[in-house]
Amino acid sequence: MVRILSINPGSTSTKVAVFDEETEIFELSISHDQKTINTFKRIVDQVDFRLAIINEELNKAGIELESLSAVVGRGGLVRPIPSGTYLVNEQMIKDLHENKNGEHASNLGAILADKIAAPLGIPAYMVDPVVVDELDDVARLSGHPLLPRVSILHALNQKAVGRRYAKECGKKYEELHLIVAHLGGGISVSAHKKGRMIDTNNALSGDGPFSPERAGGIPSYSLVKLCFDGKYSEEEVLRMLVGKGGYVSYLGTNDGREVSKRIAQGDKEAALVQEALAYQVSKEIGANAAVLSGEVDAIILTGGLAYNRELTDYIVDHVSFIAPVTLYPGENEMEALNQGGLRVLLGEESAKEYA
Repeated sequence: MVRILSINPGSTSTKVAVFDEETEIFELSISHDQKTINTFKRIVDQVDFRLAIINEELNKAGIELESLSAVVGRGGLVRPIPSGTYLVNEQMIKDLHENKNGEHASNLGAILADKIAAPLGIPAYMVDPVVVDELDDVARLSGHPLLPRVSILHALNQKAVGRRYAKECGKKYEELHLIVAHLGGGISVSAHKKGRMIDTNNALSGDGPFSPERAGGIPSYSLVKLCFDGKYSEEEVLRMLVGKGGYVSYLGTNDGREVSKRIAQGDKEAALVQEALAYQVSKEIGANAAVLSGEVDAIILTGGLAYNRELTDYIVDHVSFIAPVTLYPGENEMEALNQGGLRVLLGEESAKEYA
């Protein structure tokens, strides 16, 4: 029996799950006090703190570390790499400690996996980090060579739902043309062509639809004027784009459930903002249909906002002429991490080397 521990660190939480092959036998989301988190100067300084809590909770649950076959951590901000399951190695750990590509809680995933796996003599893996880059070269050009388009997206869930859809259809993911829209705190919409995500918006700090807390693609000339009018600092402008954009900027909340509640109570502004988000997602899906030359087998809506039927119904009404639309609400990250490790351990694919 193959047993895998999946670890998914968030800013103030650490999610852990244990699977016997595809069956989840233990799952827990560990909350961390914000004041405690703030005592650490850098995110990587939290490793020992989080490791001790993970070991304590596994012990409480009666999960013996010696029973594990592998440990899989959520992928962090490593250098841009193709999709796949990567064996955690010294270079990866070094890059994550040095924060060469940015500091984020997900950087702890591979480090924690290695801390647990190494003493046991079992492999530690990282699966489909947010910096997966499979863009066609033509998709990298933005309009100015100093500002190239980059691939930052919900690769883990995007790939997982693509494979899930293919399996349910009795086909291979590598045979299909799909458009996947992950609707969450950030929104990524990607064109999947025979197993590769050949185009996507930068879901963190770039283009595409606005989201509950990110501004998405905004008028560039107006942004430049805003940056130099002397009213806002660099940090304030950056927060307008990520953290205080989207729903937050219009409605003061990043909670889609709160927005739905306001709409039900007759809030016309909330209704317009939600419609605008759905409108922009629909436009982005249409753009990706053009990327795939109109040859689209299916459109998939996933992520937390995909539970909002009013939102998804709007999108379906506007894009179903392109291809059938399938909904897989939620992020399903723990299952996706497990599946990435399981494919390697069962010999269905080979682990990739990070260099």
